[in-house]
Amino acid sequence: MEPLYGPIRDYAWGSRSAIALLQGRPVPSAGPEAELWLGAHPGAPAHVDRAGLRVSLCELVRDEPGQWLGQRVSERFGSRLPFLLKVLAADAPLSLQAHPDAEQARAGYAAEEGRPEGRRNYSDPHHKPELLVALTPFEALCGFRDPAESAEALAAFGVPALTPVVAALRAGPAGLRTAVRTLLGWPVAQRHDLLASVLAAPADGPDAELTRRLAEAYPGDPGALVALLLHHLRLEAGEAIWMPAGNLHAYLSGCGVEIMAASDNVLRGGLTPKRVDVDELLRVLRFEVLDDPVRAAQPVGPGVDWWPVPVDDFALHRVRVDAAVPSVTLPLPGPRVVLCAGGAITVDDGAGALTLASGEAAIGTASGAPLRIDGAGVAFVATPGLG
Repeated sequence: MEPLYGPIRDYAWGSRSAIALLQGRPVPSAGPEAELWLGAHPGAPAHVDRAGLRVSLCELVRDEPGQWLGQRVSERFGSRLPFLLKVLAADAPLSLQAHPDAEQARAGYAAEEGRPEGRRNYSDPHHKPELLVALTPFEALCGFRDPAESAEALAAFGVPALTPVVAALRAGPAGLRTAVRTLLGWPVAQRHDLLASVLAAPADGPDAELTRRLAEAYPGDPGALVALLLHHLRLEAGEAIWMPAGNLHAYLSGCGVEIMAASDNVLRGGLTPKRVDVDELLRVLRFEVLDDPVRAAQPVGPGVDWWPVPVDDFALHRVRVDAAVPSVTLPLPGPRVVLCAGGAITVDDGAGALTLASGEAAIGTASGAPLRIDGAGVAFVATPGLG
């Protein structure tokens, strides 16, 4: 194993405390720290040391796929690390968004070839399913809920302009597309009046409170109303949410470990100053109720659990070592990225042991022996999901 140094993305919605606290740095940080990237995505690759210099993991994997990925991963995914591990820390809501499936990503990327970066929806030809495990209490909007509940939430505002949206939702799941298209396509010149009417309505309760909070953060943005079509979740540490392609979601607050296919394809519909393409978002959305987006950890051995997902790009295990379970050995295939999420651990893949403090990460190639973790702490281990 060797140290892996990940860049921190400074998006405006990021926290000035969560990642700094995880890494034992002074709080508050100098600016917002939204995401710590631990992978080989070309948008922000992590680095390793080579002869006193920091070298991009993206370059190493590309130049030496046999060593880093092994034959099986290379045959399935080519010369690229198929997953991206992150720490995500939100102090403000992220955009209302969804991700394409593999076929949509390939077609979208090809169709946009030659466009300037600022006019592209697709930054790569890959899908982006993702799993987020809460490190702290975490708030999110995730997948469509029962449309009847959404209809009552919107009707409670008593705003006549919303009557067609309420009627569409009362038709059941078949009306979801119409409701989303109507709200996100609301005439720009009329949006502030619509949201002003909603903010002035006497409605109360959690739904009304959520809409007002989002409307105040993003004035005139109808995404504040689309939020009521989604599950409003509050996760405790260790709970996870699984986001397959085509599911509308937005993370609102909290810190978590996120793993995804190595893509940065995001289709946004609102709650953001970034590029929004409602037509393309509507094209990839799955207008179906997501019954239960929350996933509990499943134990697989003493001190080890994981969150199974139906993709082979990645798998994520959590290891907890302490006085009761001082050592764990994982026969997981490489390559492996290990993040220490608390305490101090030693990781050894047969090629060398390395001690990690909280917030530090390591990587091992495909040629490593079973991974051994000792110490007193918590680790997240990311691998390809090929089994």
